[in-house]
Amino acid sequence: MKRREFITLIGSTALSPFAARAQQPSTPVIGFVSGGSPDTFNYLVSAFREGLAQTGYVEGRNLAVEFRWAEGHYDRLPGLVADLIHHQVSVIAATTTPGALAAKAATNSVPIVFATDGDPVQLGLVASLNRPGGNVTGATQLNVEVGPKRVELAHELVPAARVIALLANPTNPLTERILNDSQTAARILGLQLQVLHASNEGDFNAAFEAAVRVHADALVIASADPLFGSRAEHLGALALRHRVPTISQFRRFAAAGGLASYGGNFTDSYHQVGVYSGRILKGEKPADQQSTKVELILNLKTATALGITVPPSLLGRADEVIE
Repeated sequence: MKRREFITLIGSTALSPFAARAQQPSTPVIGFVSGGSPDTFNYLVSAFREGLAQTGYVEGRNLAVEFRWAEGHYDRLPGLVADLIHHQVSVIAATTTPGALAAKAATNSVPIVFATDGDPVQLGLVASLNRPGGNVTGATQLNVEVGPKRVELAHELVPAARVIALLANPTNPLTERILNDSQTAARILGLQLQVLHASNEGDFNAAFEAAVRVHADALVIASADPLFGSRAEHLGALALRHRVPTISQFRRFAAAGGLASYGGNFTDSYHQVGVYSGRILKGEKPADQQSTKVELILNLKTATALGITVPPSLLGRADEVIE
């Protein structure tokens, strides 16, 4: 193709600059960055790869993926994202909210596909859900939005409760909103909310001991944090050991001994990140879509061990009951 014809072709199409990147003849490279760790996010990475395969991209065959993990140290994320940009990746799959915010702050030219717990508009990731604009798109699990529902769920499971503990990571950018929304929900229900903090796994046991010390009738683990997601099994075991009725957003938590989980479907959202990334590689513009599947999982074995009778109405609403 002559140079003049090439310029005319580019000028006559509606493709964005992102499409031009995707049309490079070399094998495209996706940069995957996360605030979590690879050992606990492997099932989500599998969902991401399945989404890519749905669009025709298979890692090692016609695609390369560069992985960067902060392993709970969110201050590392800007450097990890900068490294991916230095490697000239075609798309950044920015998973976890801290990872998405770091990518958004780093570039307005490289396409970004996020997975987040929060409202991407309120977080400043996109201008609107229908017309995100710019270089950013993705999926949200809506776990921040349903945070107050977990407080209500704790009240349903332990109707005599007067004190509810909330475990939150103070380093997470979504924590302030989660606390405000949970405080409002607790006030409406006539509950006292005790806030406990954990910024690393070493804080978990002390947090449960504090919940027992303040006579918390139940504990809600705040959503939107990869630290809690990556250590869901540990938290579930601690909840059972300390005999504290505890609710989280992760199914793996309930399966490990937690009383219940309620939240968005992480596997689905990571699958969507893979699909969107593949579509952008094929030349499509970023276009936002929310993953809205919310699931309630109840562990009846744990309920029995704690002497809790689960209301039939709640059992009827559950997506899964562990017996």
